[in-house]
Amino acid sequence: MASEAKEGNSIVETIKTVFWALVIAGLFRTLLFQPFWIPSGSMKDTLLIGDFLFVNKMAYGYSYASCPSIRFAGLDIDAKDICGFLDGDNTRIFGSEPERGDIIVFRQPTDGTDFIKRVIGLPGDRIQMKDGVLHINDVAVKLEPAPDFVEEFSRQGPMGIRPRCENGVVGEGGACIKSRQIETLPNGRSHSIINIGDQRADHTGVFTVPEGHYFFMGDNRDNSTDSRFPAAVGGVGYVPFENLIGRANRVIFSSAGSSMLAFWTWRSDRFFTRLD
Repeated sequence: MASEAKEGNSIVETIKTVFWALVIAGLFRTLLFQPFWIPSGSMKDTLLIGDFLFVNKMAYGYSYASCPSIRFAGLDIDAKDICGFLDGDNTRIFGSEPERGDIIVFRQPTDGTDFIKRVIGLPGDRIQMKDGVLHINDVAVKLEPAPDFVEEFSRQGPMGIRPRCENGVVGEGGACIKSRQIETLPNGRSHSIINIGDQRADHTGVFTVPEGHYFFMGDNRDNSTDSRFPAAVGGVGYVPFENLIGRANRVIFSSAGSSMLAFWTWRSDRFFTRLD
């Protein structure tokens, strides 16, 4: 009898331990940091497919988007299902506004998918692309030439995405080349951008960013679905303040392969790289 009671207590203690571990992990993910894998090449060469980072959720305060969406093993629980009571007024608890140039994970306004892009336009800004050059409030940003971005033409990441190349059709394993420039925003923050060729998104009308919203773009300008495209048709459009999840500050880990277990594909030179 004593043995059975002891065994029963052990099971109860194990359940308690697992329960509290899940609670602590949930609070950590909701309030502090959210893990994020880079699934696409829209932010090259700042972020590469297979980069892993933690998003700082404390950077801009909290809204319904701070709650995690749970989608695995048949579960489909959206952040709004958990924290929907915070949704609707486009405000944040302990809110702090982002700075132009911040790299942010946010929820796509229509379908709730998580995106990662760079903040280009603040509320009230006028944003336009003219012949591939970004204009903010009718002034062209400063551009400086930089060495070409070169990567191997091969499948990248778990989805096996092949990169697009400026130098035309490239055979498997060949050098995929893109032009690179250093772009400096009005607040003095600089970052590299890459281009593939003349695209429709290089020539746009003027986007006037509404109050309480932000305009995002990818650094891989010709391969980024961002605020230049309406959210209703799969783009991003203007992103409400409450849809921001957090700021990306540093790459923690990076793998060029289809699995993080393939250690021979690890990019050790990107471990703990600071993001600008």
